[in-house]
Amino acid sequence: MTTFIFDVLKDLQNNNTNISKITFVLPSKRAGLFLKHQLPKVINQTVFSPEIISIEEFVEEMSKLKSISNTELLFEFYGTYTNLTKEENRDSFESFSKWAQILLQDFNEIDRYLIPQAKIFDYLGAIKEIESNHWSLDEKKTDFVKNYLAFWTKLYNYYNHFTKHLLNKNIGYQGLIYREAVENLESYIQNHNEKQHVFLGFNALNTAEETIIQELLENDIAQVYWDIDAVFINNLKHDAALFTRHHKSKWSFFKNNPFNWISENYSKEKNISIFGIPKNIGQAKYIGEILNNLQTTHQSLQNTAVVLGDENLLIPVLNSLPKSIDALNITMGFPLKSIPLASLFEALFHLHKNASNSFYYKDVINIISHQFIRPLLTIENIDYASKLIETIDTNNLVYLTKDRLKQIAIESSNIIDLLFSNWQKSIQNALNNCSQLILIIKNHLDKEKESNLLSLEYVFRFNELFNELNRLNSEYHHIKDISALYSVYKELLSNNTLDFQGEPLQGLQIMGMLESRVLDFETVIISSVNEGVLPSGKSNNSFIPFDVKIENNLPTYKEKDAVYTYHFYHLLQRAKNVYILYNTEADVLTGGEKSRFITQLELEGIHSINHQIIAPLVPIIEPSLNVIKKTETLQKQIIQLAGEGFSPSSLTNYIRNPIDFYYQKILKIKEHDDVEETVASNTLGTVVHNTLEDFYKPFEGKLLTLDSIKNLKLQIEEKVTFHFKNEYKEGDITKGKNLIIFEIAKRYVSNFLDLEIKHLKAGNTIKIIAIEANNEVLIDIPELNFPIKIRGKVDRVDEYNGVTRIIDYKTGSVQQNQVEIVNWEDLNTDYKKYSKSFQILAYAYMMHASKQISLPIEAGIISFKNLSSGFLKFAKKDKPGNYAKKDMLITQETINNFSDELNNLIKEICNPDIDFTEKEV
Repeated sequence: MTTFIFDVLKDLQNNNTNISKITFVLPSKRAGLFLKHQLPKVINQTVFSPEIISIEEFVEEMSKLKSISNTELLFEFYGTYTNLTKEENRDSFESFSKWAQILLQDFNEIDRYLIPQAKIFDYLGAIKEIESNHWSLDEKKTDFVKNYLAFWTKLYNYYNHFTKHLLNKNIGYQGLIYREAVENLESYIQNHNEKQHVFLGFNALNTAEETIIQELLENDIAQVYWDIDAVFINNLKHDAALFTRHHKSKWSFFKNNPFNWISENYSKEKNISIFGIPKNIGQAKYIGEILNNLQTTHQSLQNTAVVLGDENLLIPVLNSLPKSIDALNITMGFPLKSIPLASLFEALFHLHKNASNSFYYKDVINIISHQFIRPLLTIENIDYASKLIETIDTNNLVYLTKDRLKQIAIESSNIIDLLFSNWQKSIQNALNNCSQLILIIKNHLDKEKESNLLSLEYVFRFNELFNELNRLNSEYHHIKDISALYSVYKELLSNNTLDFQGEPLQGLQIMGMLESRVLDFETVIISSVNEGVLPSGKSNNSFIPFDVKIENNLPTYKEKDAVYTYHFYHLLQRAKNVYILYNTEADVLTGGEKSRFITQLELEGIHSINHQIIAPLVPIIEPSLNVIKKTETLQKQIIQLAGEGFSPSSLTNYIRNPIDFYYQKILKIKEHDDVEETVASNTLGTVVHNTLEDFYKPFEGKLLTLDSIKNLKLQIEEKVTFHFKNEYKEGDITKGKNLIIFEIAKRYVSNFLDLEIKHLKAGNTIKIIAIEANNEVLIDIPELNFPIKIRGKVDRVDEYNGVTRIIDYKTGSVQQNQVEIVNWEDLNTDYKKYSKSFQILAYAYMMHASKQISLPIEAGIISFKNLSSGFLKFAKKDKPGNYAKKDMLITQETINNFSDELNNLIKEICNPDIDFTEKEV
């Protein structure tokens, strides 16, 4: 296939033009690179290379102004704003930057389209004056309305002061540079009347560009080549030729001169396939599949382009490329905000944005665990990051100071200082800390340079970014707080990319839509062809109302959509194979329905189009339960565990899910003890248990009296506080939910003691037999030839009116039906219904086996959330239902029946032929 660039060069050669003396002006630098590559195909002798520049470089040369970044423009503009605004009415730099960005864009548009400034700003002020009359019918305007109107009347002053200031410094934004280029146009023509300019591949031109190109054409020192197809330009409703039709009909030059060119490539036969695919990742994966198929059919990717409508697809697409692709060029950079080092500085800004001398533990852990920080905290093989995290978890530290962190990791105090010194004291200190941190990370990475080349590139780019921040802060002094510094940092970060290295003219090309300008490819794959993406649709990021834009010939969303229409159809013009992908899933932010471009292609009827909805191949994965085979080694571990002793809770854990029993008791895997910001239910339970243990331990073997219980009530505050500090460590119980839970713990204990007093006043006798009684008994199971123990701790054993009771405390809610059974075999099968019955029967079994009690007895639960129900006794019912006969005494028969079920359970656990099989939850 031939390309537009090749055709232009061939036409110049046919017209005997000396190409070496031409200045080629193109829409982008990238197009210039392709033009330079095409030159040897046209010129077969040694010549001097022509000058090849982008339109931005060309107008910059004409204007004698240097373009500066958007961030620096903001700083310059803030100087204007402060000069023209009284101190009491000034916004902070952070607040200013939010609206100034929009205003600078409007300044840019006004200048690019050569709109008389006074006219449009006066117009805007008048409009706002009229609008304000609708807000307030009173003749006397409020201060808010006055300030609002004052802002609009100052816009022209802002513009004048700002542009004069920039011109004095020989710098400018794009619009100002264009306006100055037009001002200098006559001088440029006089000084370059022998120079020949060739403009090629342009489409949408602003007024300044139109003026420059027309003047050069009229003075016979320029040629212009358009790249438009007859199908588009002859269809007056086709937006792909919206601008070209305007240039052809409105420019006086074309009344007497030919219009180069209107081609006829679009109508040629093409293979166009449209694929609707769910989600962005689906599109990325399918792009990889298309490329793989192209290679399988021996098609070269040399003349193939992947054009990403949504540039966020870059990384998913790169991860989906076939491994067989050996040559690749990526024209868009990798966003700096997406590299790992960005998350570190994001975390640091998050930490320091609000002035504080203590830091939230999650923020601290997030920073010290970062991949670039953790190695710095490892000194002489001691991982101080792990030590810090362990100390935070062990001591339940929700907030930490810098000094506390330094105490824990004394050898890493210099790194701790850089990370956690209060940034609020000085913006310069904050920047210095970041720069020093970057240097330390760089020095560490240099130790193994070959394996850290990519990380070193990250560090280098962030060093550049913070150098720029330092320069802006030193030169302008507008950054007054960390929040403003963070705003500037984010602005710089969003505008910086990490460039990929590659051979720009070889292999597969991956690019954004704007990078495709002037370029032609045989095979094109376009992604994200959805409304809201291609085209982007309505957006109103401007202070200038829509009708004012129309009146002043400023571009609106219609013209911006037409730009993308041209680029889309230009990609299709000379292509032979076209693959168009769109997301079938509706998304509020990025659109969902297919683009109007697709509908237009289908309605044109020019090409035969293959339109398919692609469903991703999702393999059917049959859910399978985890099964652990009991190997010889595992069987030995089970025997060892049996000798150490099973607890009632571990046995009920097995009933609930054997896999959990395997993890916790065989592999000894414990759940990580996270910091408790809010007191956990198990901590509350431990505090209440320990408080009651302290209260009742001295009464073992004694009868309770009213006076003794009343004396205990006086100690509730002291004991509960003591045990909270013991369990909750350095967690704060003086405010918020924790204070409520602390009061609940006191209320639980107080209510329990009130219940005891109530029983005693009613004439009942209560004798404490044991508190937190330890039990450990051997179980004789004839089928098993190794020792087996069962062990556990009983909360309380007492005699109530002469009847022995085994009591288990529960701080949660328990109902009577949860300690009742009908069939003994259900104990080993239904955890939810019978786990509590199993536990209290196990306690009774152990105490009877160790001869600490005599049968019959009662066993049950006291639920602190259901204290009004009193002692919830275990009961054996003859049948289900509320009216069934209940036996609440635990007799020898009860113990024997439970013993059978207990033996069966232990035999199952120890049986080498029964695997640990996960239960469906």
